[in-house]
Amino acid sequence: MTSVSTVLGSVDSSELGRTYMHEHVFVLTSDVQQNWPDEWDEEERVADAVAKLTALAGQGVRTIVDPTVVGLGRYLPRIRRVNEQVPQLQIVAATGVYTYDDVPFFFHHRGPAVFMDEPMVDLFVRDLTEGNHGVVAGMLKCAIDEPGLTPGVERIMRAVAQAHQRTGAPITVHTHPGTRTAEHVKRVMVDEEGVDPTVIVLGHSGDTPDVDYLESLAQQGFTLGMDRFGINVGTTFEARADTLVELCRRGLADRMVLSQDAACYIDWIDPAAKAFTPQWHYLHLADDVFPYVREKGVTEEQLTTMLVDVPRRVFER
Repeated sequence: MTSVSTVLGSVDSSELGRTYMHEHVFVLTSDVQQNWPDEWDEEERVADAVAKLTALAGQGVRTIVDPTVVGLGRYLPRIRRVNEQVPQLQIVAATGVYTYDDVPFFFHHRGPAVFMDEPMVDLFVRDLTEGNHGVVAGMLKCAIDEPGLTPGVERIMRAVAQAHQRTGAPITVHTHPGTRTAEHVKRVMVDEEGVDPTVIVLGHSGDTPDVDYLESLAQQGFTLGMDRFGINVGTTFEARADTLVELCRRGLADRMVLSQDAACYIDWIDPAAKAFTPQWHYLHLADDVFPYVREKGVTEEQLTTMLVDVPRRVFER
């Protein structure tokens, strides 16, 4: 077995239990909260998060992975404060940088731009080994979306790959299946940086109904993140669920993990936005998705594989 770092300390991988591999607690634009405090009520938001995560744990979920990194408002003291009030739920924090284009300005005049070593690697490794604000991260995160492999995205991707090589920490990558950005992940991280694809979760794979494409990624060793149930952007609930059903029918349950990509609070989404339905919450999988896919033939054994066995395997190394 493998020791997995969580917000409240290390646990054995056998103790992860039912795991949702892509859920946020808060996604924030930190400068807004710091400069316009009327946009943020700390006590209200923490209490709301505690209530929502308590309800999630009440459904039998034991662990969530929170891939909120730099660029998404990562602030570990707040997450620790929330988790201390919901100790029955294990939260695995991530380290990394989230952008579709350039690196954060902090890194513009550090690293390769001035002929120095990449500082992001050391920062990520420190988060994964020594910790930050008393929290040791358990996963790495980067992103590549429709703009593709920009210089900034590639720089972060390579830094994440190199931090993995030094620590063994698994990786989750925000991808854009519609433009097949996973092909860039394979070339940069696997072919050139030498990362084993079995430790990489390709986030948001369920955004496409192209089952043949997803099957090809699974056959290359990647884990497919079917993690946006309830977010009806460019697709429908039924399309997402039917894609999951078909992949299970093809015998690929052991290559998938499940989540909703939900959050207690996201400050850059208008709550009235129609794409983010009232169903978009932590309880959506158990309340809506599982009954639907069971009726379509997905077995309890397959659900356990995607919720328990595959997440444990991603962390074991």
